[in-house]
Amino acid sequence: MNHSYPVYTVEAECQDCYKCVRHCPVKAIQVRDGHAAVIPEMCVACGNCVEVCPVKAKQVRNGTGRARQLLAGDVPVYASLAPSWVSEFRGVSAAQLIRALKELGFTGVSETALGAQLVSARLARELDTAPEGLLLSSACPTSVDFIRKYLPELAENITPVASPLIAHCQLLHDTFGENIRTVFIGPCIAKKNESDRHPELLSLALTYPELRQLFREEGIDPKRVTPKADDSFIPESAEEGARYPIEGGMNDTIAFQTTNRKVHYVTLSGLENIELALSGLGELPKGETIFVEMLACHGGCVHGPCAEHDSPGLLERLRVLNYAKLPEQPKERTTQGGIGDDFPAAAFAPPAPGISEITAALRSIGKNSPEDELNCDGCGYDTCRNFAQALLAGRAEPSMCVSYLKKQAQKKANALLRSISSAVVITDKKLQIIECNRNFAALFGEDILEAFDACPGLAGADLTRIVPFAGLFASALQSGHDVRRDSLKVGKRLYNLNIFNIEPREVVGAVIFDVTNTEMRREQIAARAREVIDRNLATVQEIACRLGEQMADTELLLRSIADNYADEPAENDAQREKAES
Repeated sequence: MNHSYPVYTVEAECQDCYKCVRHCPVKAIQVRDGHAAVIPEMCVACGNCVEVCPVKAKQVRNGTGRARQLLAGDVPVYASLAPSWVSEFRGVSAAQLIRALKELGFTGVSETALGAQLVSARLARELDTAPEGLLLSSACPTSVDFIRKYLPELAENITPVASPLIAHCQLLHDTFGENIRTVFIGPCIAKKNESDRHPELLSLALTYPELRQLFREEGIDPKRVTPKADDSFIPESAEEGARYPIEGGMNDTIAFQTTNRKVHYVTLSGLENIELALSGLGELPKGETIFVEMLACHGGCVHGPCAEHDSPGLLERLRVLNYAKLPEQPKERTTQGGIGDDFPAAAFAPPAPGISEITAALRSIGKNSPEDELNCDGCGYDTCRNFAQALLAGRAEPSMCVSYLKKQAQKKANALLRSISSAVVITDKKLQIIECNRNFAALFGEDILEAFDACPGLAGADLTRIVPFAGLFASALQSGHDVRRDSLKVGKRLYNLNIFNIEPREVVGAVIFDVTNTEMRREQIAARAREVIDRNLATVQEIACRLGEQMADTELLLRSIADNYADEPAENDAQREKAES
């Protein structure tokens, strides 16, 4: 996590969706272990990755802590407020916003548009005597960095004039003394780079969200503050310079002042449009002078990466036009300090791999022939070959290739299906087979097995023509619940069936066993067991019967003996009595 650069990644939040790669115009993203990080030396701080990140893993370096330190110090701090504020803070008057900023601790508030007026005036004077050729504006720091890094052959065509922000900071220092601090507030992330490059003029750059954070933490609501009589822009309010945040606004202010009517004015907004218009540009036709206003954001700064976009872009532009009024006559705009600057080429030249290296990289992701190169853009790169170059440069990983991952997953799934001894089938909601293994085909006859051998997997086959119990699949798809049958009898066969949901009501799978032979063996064993039981029972019954008969005979014998013993004493007594008498 590199917090020193204006844009960084919170790795714990990054969900390896590669959306930032797809939307980065210069592919200044390195993916490692599934996490996408910004490459500072390649980045132009356009903010696209910040805007498109669905989980807010791309963050802008926060300067609120530094702002509190500056505002709590003894040195006066002046705010340079971007002219897009009229669209950003709707329903808030200039006086209210100035009062709110003063309550934060700012000594005064000035419009960055004053610096824009100085730049336009300087360029108008130069265009009055400009030689033929191409001139590129220096107002947008993102566009300037894009030219310097990716179209370095055109860097010498950038006008040697400071950006409106740096010109404005120079104006503030000239007006209020060198012992001041300046803080920019606006929708642009690239202004943080300008702050890093010109700390002697620009102490800090804040975005609109950071300003709102400061307002919240201090309990300040710009809509509710009551302005005072002296709450106005210093040293004066801007005029034509306030048009800079919309496309064509810069050209309007320059054309308004120059006397050279032979200059062609062109506005290019969006880095892709700038690249499309200027890439491969050779010499212009003789006698032609073209001034190109370059804006990295479509529509201009009102649509910057750190601006709110909860209203149509046309209304955002209209608010700026209604606020920025051109004076009736051009005015002399100068400042004591110079506002010149230079923008040398800073070409980013990654190593150029050879064809053999690119071919090897393509093969590593399963691209063995030109037909395999789908150029689907799923990885974030326009072509498979560009992706291969990113792989070689260490900025990408093979897992970013969707088709490669799909093939790998398919191979693993096929290996599992082949190794499973059971019959397995996967079908969609139309009961068309997505995938099955050979055991499934063998389960339902020689014809199905031959079809499988001709078309492995039977993709697209109608399940109802193969499986006699397809209705159970339809039931599982309709209900979204799994279906289990331990002994499903179909004709003379018995099946063990387990239908499970993969995507409820969309895709189901099934594991099927033919348990006919198993059940027959069980019945045979059960029959034999019943025979044994019956024989044992008969034996027991016979034994019981014989025991009963023996018990009866024994009982008769014992009774007879008992009766004999009972009669003998009575006879003896009678004989004794007769003898005695």
